[in-house]
Amino acid sequence: MATLSSRIATVVLGGGRGSRLFPLTRVRAKPAVPLGAKYRLVDIPISNAINSGLREIFVLTQFNSASLNAHLHRTYRFDPFTNGFVEVLAAEQTERSGDWFQGTADAVRKHLDTLARPGVEHVLILAGDHLYRMRYDEMIAHHEATGADITVSAIAVPRSGCDGMGVLAADAAGRIRQFREKPSADEDISEMRIPESLRRETGIDGEYLASMGVYVFRADVLREILADETQIDFGGDILPAALERLHVAAFPFDDYWEDIGTIGAFYEANMALCSEEPPFRFYTPEAPIFTRARFLPPSVVRRCTIDQSILAEGTMLTGATVSHSVIGLRSVLNGCTVERSIVMGADFFEVGQREVAARARGEVPLGVGPGASIRRAIIDKNTRIGEGAVIHGHPDRPDERHEGWSVRDGIVIVAKNSVIPAGAVL
Repeated sequence: MATLSSRIATVVLGGGRGSRLFPLTRVRAKPAVPLGAKYRLVDIPISNAINSGLREIFVLTQFNSASLNAHLHRTYRFDPFTNGFVEVLAAEQTERSGDWFQGTADAVRKHLDTLARPGVEHVLILAGDHLYRMRYDEMIAHHEATGADITVSAIAVPRSGCDGMGVLAADAAGRIRQFREKPSADEDISEMRIPESLRRETGIDGEYLASMGVYVFRADVLREILADETQIDFGGDILPAALERLHVAAFPFDDYWEDIGTIGAFYEANMALCSEEPPFRFYTPEAPIFTRARFLPPSVVRRCTIDQSILAEGTMLTGATVSHSVIGLRSVLNGCTVERSIVMGADFFEVGQREVAARARGEVPLGVGPGASIRRAIIDKNTRIGEGAVIHGHPDRPDERHEGWSVRDGIVIVAKNSVIPAGAVL
């Protein structure tokens, strides 16, 4: 008998440029962006899949995929006696196509022969920039029980939360009858409100259903749909057209879910992890979030004040004041103040002879130096912040772009490998 994993092809969409997360995506693919001190965005959907009994997972990407490839290779190694794998499928030139992915659906189309191979009954398609914990096997069971051609996981939101999302209108049985992609704030969508009968049956609380970017397609239906090469995006093209002739079902999801595809949302999601009662925890016994296992030393903390913060392994803090912040792997904080910020750490240690040599060359040491003040900022990996530097964001600060640093959504982002000289004020 075929297992659930062998019947389902799981696909993580990570092929876009990730321009909304720039400059964090300047040198890495969006799914490889660090999250929560030690994880990466791609760990969320992959972990959800593994916890759901799904082991045959593909990640579609085309931009800056080197670090993503390395992370996947070092992290997800399955038992050799199973058929489990996590495989990157990059955009490539073939006899049939020589261009880049044109959209989410086009990315799946270009690898459809690999995904919808013999024995695969359904294709599970996942976004790569969301933070949530979900049992996909329950969604697949719902999909099969309803006899749907397509199932869309949906979360209940207020009217104000519809901006920038695909809004679904479902009937009392949960069948989707309308779909509106990113309705404007002044657009009348009142007829799309959740029916009271569906609200009672599912227990969801909200005015509207919005797509989470999680889809299950019958494999034969997906192949038929993607035969039309004008269909390049799932939200913009495929779902609206499918409602006319296919059974498209909603799968209501009633738990924490956050789209972290923008700098502002990414920052706020990390800050929420620092709260006393975080809305999302990376570890629960029955469904942990997996990431690369590293052999790093414990963190060293000397003469510091730390409050409501997350510290990853290998950090070295001396005389630092840290509040409501996420401090990543191998971070070095020396006599500085970090408030409501994300310090992503480093890919290597600079201690002993390496540190002495760097100082002898007159380089700013790796990490954050004495007297530096960081507030409402994201400090990417391998950065060097000089003594007395001031890096302060503000919600009202307009966007800026400079060599080595930027301001987006009122947050100052210091790009990976950048050097901020002593006394600089950003």
